[in-house]
Amino acid sequence: MNKPPNRQKQLNKHKISTNYVAIGKVGSTYGIRGWLKIHSYTEFGASILDYSTWFLSSDQENWDAIQVEEGQLHGKGMIVKLAGINSPETARLLTGKLIAIPRSQLPKLKENEYYWSDLEGLTVIDQHGEILGKVIYLMETGSNDVLVVKGEKEHAIPYLPGRVILEVNLEKQEIHVNWELI
Repeated sequence: MNKPPNRQKQLNKHKISTNYVAIGKVGSTYGIRGWLKIHSYTEFGASILDYSTWFLSSDQENWDAIQVEEGQLHGKGMIVKLAGINSPETARLLTGKLIAIPRSQLPKLKENEYYWSDLEGLTVIDQHGEILGKVIYLMETGSNDVLVVKGEKEHAIPYLPGRVILEVNLEKQEIHVNWELI
């Protein structure tokens, strides 16, 4: 499974469309010149700055293109200056907006590699044909990634191809797993 540049954490409720992929979220204002704090969903946080044009939305239907003028790491996060945003009052209007890029800008993946956003919403079926639920988000644990699946119960299923993950079928919107309920 491939994460760059779209490693989304618990904020994966942000499945947008097949045309855009969420790469972050606008945080609070910073300073008096219209800078903003940014929460990156990319595997390497600063790689969000590799994209000079972002698309912002608060409803995931209407998208506004905006240019990134400047950006930098700041403490444990990052701050950016967006074109035309020159005061904290104007910047505050962007707080909470989702940041996306066109899917076409993502690097091509090898066979059997997936971006996290491709797995969100897929139906998870165990080895006995029982539906466990849908992938609501993914998280990184250090040793392996984990699918968080919500059905009658919530399950944290390790993403271990061949052992736990038997098949990912994007066309059928299904993931088949070898998973015993506890």
